[in-house]
Amino acid sequence: MAHETANSFKLAADDDPLRKFRDDFVIPTNKTMKATRVSEALLDQTCTYLCGNSLGAMPKRSRQLVQEELDVWGTRGVEGHFDHPHDRSWMYIADTVHPILAELVGANESEIACMGTLTANLHLMVNTFYKPTTARYKILCETKAFPSDQYAFASQVMRHGLDPYDAIIELAPRLGEFTLREEDMLEVIAKQGETIALVLFSGVQYYTGQWFPMQNVTKAAKAQGCVCGWDLAHAVGNVPMSLHDWGVDFAVWCTYKYLNSGPGGIGGLFVHDHWAGRPTQFAGWWGHDPATRFAMPSQFAAIPGAQGFQQSNPSVLATVALLGSLQLFHAAGGMAPLRERSLRLTGHLERLLRLSAFWIAPDVAGGLEEREARDVFGFTVITPVDPAQRGSQLSLTFFPIGGKMMPKVMDALAQRGVVGDSRKPDVIRLAPCALYNTFEDVERAVEVLEEVLSELKIEEDGAGEA
Repeated sequence: MAHETANSFKLAADDDPLRKFRDDFVIPTNKTMKATRVSEALLDQTCTYLCGNSLGAMPKRSRQLVQEELDVWGTRGVEGHFDHPHDRSWMYIADTVHPILAELVGANESEIACMGTLTANLHLMVNTFYKPTTARYKILCETKAFPSDQYAFASQVMRHGLDPYDAIIELAPRLGEFTLREEDMLEVIAKQGETIALVLFSGVQYYTGQWFPMQNVTKAAKAQGCVCGWDLAHAVGNVPMSLHDWGVDFAVWCTYKYLNSGPGGIGGLFVHDHWAGRPTQFAGWWGHDPATRFAMPSQFAAIPGAQGFQQSNPSVLATVALLGSLQLFHAAGGMAPLRERSLRLTGHLERLLRLSAFWIAPDVAGGLEEREARDVFGFTVITPVDPAQRGSQLSLTFFPIGGKMMPKVMDALAQRGVVGDSRKPDVIRLAPCALYNTFEDVERAVEVLEEVLSELKIEEDGAGEA
């Protein structure tokens, strides 16, 4: 494979100071991932883990912090809420992560709450900010938003006696294209803004990996009098954001993807300070002023800002698992240097993929009729070519389409120790994460993909001849 041009994305070891953070993570081995087609000598080597867009690798620091809290639980019991040997009293455990989360999303600390889970937080925010009227009642989102979001939107509009088919506008890419154009998003807001109560897109689209133009969409939505929120599940820890300065009204996210907090990790939300006085309709005691929280008053006194939306005390184990990862983000210098390294890693991956013998240009792939797409062999990348419109993830669609080829590729990659994730029927997502992936990971993934497709092509041709 020709690597000359692709090498322009790589960094020499001396120019790659963030590479050292890989040693702060536990990367699964080929053996533990049950890779059956690697040599005996490689079984105990780390696999090629490019799945941080789905579940981030485990920080060693997180394991240490969780063990410390288990020890505190075992030795101090309930007193850990107030008298903690590591100065992380459980009463204020969320405050250990709020400052770093605020830095990562471009917010004031008062605008951040570490709490709940993604969809629970989404329901809380939509219920708070979606106030439909006869004239303004619609929700604008993307077609093929993450299913949980679609379920939430539909259930929220039905709560108000509205029909989701009328009240929810799902914006789709143009015919023959895979991603949304900014001008199309802004045009819909401009033309239908007076009827739209809530604009709520993904920051980074889970399926295509497109990073939506958050600042411009927010500005356009606000100009039309719409509330603007964002689902940042695939954006937080992946791309730099300035939620406060952009005037975003609210945002929600999970932390187990790029933030590496572990499976089912605790969620988070953002509420802009200009809504600081907005009362929550679902008050809970953890949102009450901590100065009098344990006095158990009968009247709710909300913490000003996002933390007033807290309901129950957060899981200490889940919070410190997140803290272990966030401390690495902080040590790495935050999103600016990580974004720079991410651009190089993802650019290197894209360039190597384009050099593959099985590459199909996106404009060609998008123009294929269904019959042609069921006959052609190879893959394309449906994530935007422009680095400013994507994060770490590249989504590959495999041909023939229809769920025939992708599962074979996915299985063969896994057998060889390359771990991505799939989205039916035809997409495999690969995400080189800046905190722990290497350029060698990227090269290994493409080399294995080329090997797999070569074998499958021979198999496909043989089946055709038969």
